[in-house]
Amino acid sequence: MELSAPSSARLREDMAPLAAVQSLIDADETPEALKLLARLLPKRYAVAWLCQCARDQPLSVEDRAGAALAEAWVRDPDEPRRRAALDFASAGEYRSLGTWIAAAAGWSGGSLAPATQEVAVPPADHLTARAVVAAINLMAALDVEQFTERRNGFIERAMVLLGNGVGTRHG
Repeated sequence: MELSAPSSARLREDMAPLAAVQSLIDADETPEALKLLARLLPKRYAVAWLCQCARDQPLSVEDRAGAALAEAWVRDPDEPRRRAALDFASAGEYRSLGTWIAAAAGWSGGSLAPATQEVAVPPADHLTARAVVAAINLMAALDVEQFTERRNGFIERAMVLLGNGVGTRHG
């Protein structure tokens, strides 16, 4: 996730996931903590967290459509649902919150190539986390004056997952 040098220096290999993220939060490096958090969670959990955060937000029709596609993939992570989320994100040119929510699911596996292409082009392993970070930041910015508080609230939801032992793999 390309953490900054100061953030990387704070982390030790023997740190539990929750402790690692908390150490960055305590050091007032919340953007870095968010990146690490999104990467530590298994992809399906990261997308589920994102969808949970989106549920109670004042989203546009397009944003709700992207969130619905991602949520459908979380419930049943099959290839047609992943592909539908990927296609939605691509068609929207990653210009809205909904496209980033959908991209998080769309980049979780499979191929980035068109469905008609036989040669698979797997997404880089970190792309789901990148989309999650973008979407969380966009969601927090729905109320610019409360951006920091909103982002911290979203992070707290995911910290519960890490505290419950989720975050030991990236799949």
